[in-house]
Amino acid sequence: MSEATPSYWQPDDECMDREELAQLQLERLEATLSRVHRNVPFYRKRFDEVRFDPDRLRSLDDLEGVPFTSKQDLMAASPYGLFAVPLRDVVRLQASGGSGEASVVMGYTRNDVKTWSSLMARGLVAGGVTKDDVVQIAFHYGLLPGALGVHAGAERLGALVIPVSSGNTKRQIKLMQEYKTTVLVATPSYALHLADALAEAGVGPAKLSLRRALLGGEPWTEAMRRQIEERLHVTATDNYGPSAAMGPGVAGECLERSGLHLAEDHFLAEVVDPATLRPVPPGQVGELVLTTLTKEAFPLVRYRTRDLTRLVADPCPCGRTSVRLARISGRSDDMLIVRGVNVYPGQVEAVLRAVLGGEPRWELHVERPRALDRATVLVQMTEQAFSDSMRKQVELRDDLRRRLASELGVGMEVKLVDPAHVSLEQGRVRDLRPR
Repeated sequence: MSEATPSYWQPDDECMDREELAQLQLERLEATLSRVHRNVPFYRKRFDEVRFDPDRLRSLDDLEGVPFTSKQDLMAASPYGLFAVPLRDVVRLQASGGSGEASVVMGYTRNDVKTWSSLMARGLVAGGVTKDDVVQIAFHYGLLPGALGVHAGAERLGALVIPVSSGNTKRQIKLMQEYKTTVLVATPSYALHLADALAEAGVGPAKLSLRRALLGGEPWTEAMRRQIEERLHVTATDNYGPSAAMGPGVAGECLERSGLHLAEDHFLAEVVDPATLRPVPPGQVGELVLTTLTKEAFPLVRYRTRDLTRLVADPCPCGRTSVRLARISGRSDDMLIVRGVNVYPGQVEAVLRAVLGGEPRWELHVERPRALDRATVLVQMTEQAFSDSMRKQVELRDDLRRRLASELGVGMEVKLVDPAHVSLEQGRVRDLRPR
């Protein structure tokens, strides 16, 4: 490994003077608002309803007069209703939130992909990754944007990439040993699951070449970080990127690990009270709202991420001048993150109704028994249905499993409950994971 580790990927942008950054943000915001008003009927209608004229924007504070964009807006407009460019200019599609009505389709132009890879390279370098590293990506490869975003950033940096995808833990360990992986990219819970599997296999950290872990895709704690670092002998950094806003690369920790540096030259952040939607005082926890400043195909204006955080404005010893996000502390809605996948209880309800009809009584239990999330849907059957043959019950359970996995994008266990012994509340969610 090279001893010379670069501090920044784009030093002029990452260490920009704050006044210069504010002016750049204003210029890019003006261009973005004018473009969406001109090219996206949804935004044109929203702006006109409140008589907002993008040409009259004079300061970043003027953005408060613009309506918010919600996840529901994105789902209603999917697949192409919020695109700001013709489909012929889009070179890639990614999607989140499962399939059907819950899906959100994001488009990327050639410039979007280039920008994304560069921002992800920023995050990798901030986390201590160099072109000499071997990066093993254990995110799921597919329509979800996580894996491909990190992949492109690592290649842009010049690192060697192992696109192993998620799951198949034995193979993950085998590749780590044979290919001498130095950087693990995964969810925090999967990193701990790997640590458990390594211990069971008798493979100690000294037998591996790991030195860094870039983690994200779900909330985690400082206690989890300490466990991961101690058990894998790595330095672990946090990374953040809502799928709709771009994917990973929106913000990431440097090696100081005192907050996630936001790419403010590409994203404008607000923190609001989820109840009043008014800005919270500086440093107070609220809901993060993002406006994209450079995205061409799928720009977002005042997008409510539903993630709870606070902004850290104190200078970072690393020299980067961007504001930082404190660790995401929770959600302002009922969405759960299971193995890095966004899961809405309403999606579970829709599948159960489609299969069972009526108003099914069910509960969703999410646990983390051995560092890896496990979701189980308990479904209360009618006495008549529960008296059916075991074969019919197994067929129904397996059908629900398949449909839930297809709709939500993550596997779930299904348990059919006898109403004579267990009474379930309708649609209750029990998140039993340690906090």
